[in-house]
Amino acid sequence: MSERLLFLTGHLAYPRLERIMRSLGETPFTWEIRDIGVKVAALMTEAIILRRLGRPVAVDRIILPGRCRADLAHLQDQLGVPVTRGPDELSDLPAYLGRGGQAKDLSHFSIRIFSEIVDASALSIDALLARAAELRKSGADVIDIGCLPDTPFPHLEDSVRALKAAGHKVSIDSANRHELARGAGAGADFLLSLEENTLDIAEGSGATPVLVAAPHGDLDSLVRAADAAVRRNLPFIVDPILDPIHFGFTASIARYIETRRRLPHAEMMMGTGNLTELTEADTGGITALLMGICSELDIRNVLTVQVSPHTRRTIEEHDAARRLMFAASTESALPKGFDAGLVSLHDLSPYPLTREDIAGLAAEVRDTNFRILTADDGIHIFNRDGHYISRDALSLYPKLGVEADGAHAFYLGAELAKAEIAFALGKRYTQDEPLDWGCATDKQEETKDRLREAGHTLRAKV
Repeated sequence: MSERLLFLTGHLAYPRLERIMRSLGETPFTWEIRDIGVKVAALMTEAIILRRLGRPVAVDRIILPGRCRADLAHLQDQLGVPVTRGPDELSDLPAYLGRGGQAKDLSHFSIRIFSEIVDASALSIDALLARAAELRKSGADVIDIGCLPDTPFPHLEDSVRALKAAGHKVSIDSANRHELARGAGAGADFLLSLEENTLDIAEGSGATPVLVAAPHGDLDSLVRAADAAVRRNLPFIVDPILDPIHFGFTASIARYIETRRRLPHAEMMMGTGNLTELTEADTGGITALLMGICSELDIRNVLTVQVSPHTRRTIEEHDAARRLMFAASTESALPKGFDAGLVSLHDLSPYPLTREDIAGLAAEVRDTNFRILTADDGIHIFNRDGHYISRDALSLYPKLGVEADGAHAFYLGAELAKAEIAFALGKRYTQDEPLDWGCATDKQEETKDRLREAGHTLRAKV
């Protein structure tokens, strides 16, 4: 017997929900739609649902609008039927129901992120621990202590021990043999970077050496260093070194390919900071591309750094990209349709409603509350008294009649400005919701089992 679904909605959304469901054609489930008796579907509450939904409920699952704030467990207990929350936008319902794919599992990854603190020698132990905690929260797996040339680092050992005591994996990144030996002696987990003539530093320390070529680009020396590590029974990682654009970038990609050919089973590292830090471009796309190369070449370690202001979210981007690439690789699929948060500036589907859909909604409105939406022709704002469309938010002000209501004017100004930004960039705009910038910003956690508190401008009127 096929699953029986019941969709609860409001007056305004009912016709469109019915259209979308009918457009699905034959489905592996049966469905019905119930207008719960509210105008805006998102405003239905637990009390309204429990009061207006007849018993018994002869279905297998109830689906609420995505923006409905209600305690699903309580509803399920009272109704005796599983209750779930659907997508925020009706246009996303087909995908939610399996047409176009369910939400993908992005919980797994295979790439380890080393995050370098380049000014570690200038930081106090407390400041270093605070920085490391932030990096780990962003997605870093190993805290890389950067040592600067000709700069004393008297608290190097104490730094390693403090980080280890706080539960971090630690690497030492130095060109100075003495500093590397001190880090190894203090218990560092990885040493960056050793070559065939300095490999002895790692011996007996328990640290894993990250091997580089000497001189730079000499793959024969890198392979000799790897062979020497094998003879000494040392675990190791090889790093052919990624060079910046116009300073050997393309050739360095070829080195990675050749290294993988010559050392097919070796652990490898790519230092992605030479691209993200040294290219003035948004780092999300650069990171996605580099992590795609890592996925194809089975490079399972990346060294990142976020020093320049434009790289402030690069750890989060690497974390999102490694999950995206792992999921896509596991399914032998393109890295598309996984929603990993790397699409920050534009949206794949910016307009959930057409201009005709919005006109239909506007014609049904019978109150003075303004609704704001965007479509391919601009920003729409409407209530029972009018429907206005513009690409310029400020031009709408004379038409709204809110001159005497400062709080309402402020609210509409803030929302319209957000809508204008979304329209200009081709991003999805949702009234009363922040714009979604993917992993470029932190997202506020929100409980959906109760209605939100009134906002500042509404409270100002009480």
